[in-house]
Amino acid sequence: MRVILVLASLLLLAGCLPPTQEQLRTEKDLAEMKRRLAQLEVRNAEAAQSETAGGDALQRQLAEVTAGLDNLRVEFQSVYGRMDDLAKNNQALADELQVVKEDIGLQLTSLENRVGELDTRLGEQAAAVKAPQEQPQQQVKAEPTAEELYEQALDLIRNQNRFADGRKLLEQFIAKYPKHDLYVNAYYWIGESYYGEKDYELAILQFQDVISKYPHHPKAPAAMLKQALAFNALGDAQNAKTTMQKLVEDYPDSAQADSAKKFLAKGQ
Repeated sequence: MRVILVLASLLLLAGCLPPTQEQLRTEKDLAEMKRRLAQLEVRNAEAAQSETAGGDALQRQLAEVTAGLDNLRVEFQSVYGRMDDLAKNNQALADELQVVKEDIGLQLTSLENRVGELDTRLGEQAAAVKAPQEQPQQQVKAEPTAEELYEQALDLIRNQNRFADGRKLLEQFIAKYPKHDLYVNAYYWIGESYYGEKDYELAILQFQDVISKYPHHPKAPAAMLKQALAFNALGDAQNAKTTMQKLVEDYPDSAQADSAKKFLAKGQ
């Protein structure tokens, strides 16, 4: 460091000029500042090596370096004042002391910048520790409403031919919303899912539940029509015909009754 060169220069000058008490005191203070700067640099290096360690340890080292810098700044200003006084008496010494002032100032600035970097990293570590705790809350997905659950099930059955998946959602709907207006519709579409899988026997039973339990519901004639078609798919023409006739008798004004009449006309 240039402090050493300056101290050597001070010794040479001392051979020519008898050192004053103020000069001796300044030399002693400069040497002490050099020692303390070296200590701060060591602590700074230790803090840099432990950046990945726990936040408490890094914060403690950062506080120590910051406190050392604050004390050094105060003493630095005091030495600066004495340097200016000496400069008035010895211009050559003043020039060397100016170099020392700049050198120490650069080191102080470097340490201050490093403290700022450590402080920033400490904040980032704190945010990184907090982020995983908040993440599960951000990943919580809102539960679908009754209507959304019903529509998802129908989409799987009608548009994607994923009959088992759609039926599973409808069963969930029935279990969770027994008082909902779409409750009977869900029962009906479970029958449609069996029909789509060509499991006609289970479809007939499911449609019969709709007909027996909810005979006045708008889905009852639709269930009777699909039940008759399921009988026909199984080769049971007699039950298919009987069911179609009952559909015309029980629900004569329904659109399904017109389909039943066409079916019966073809069979004659």
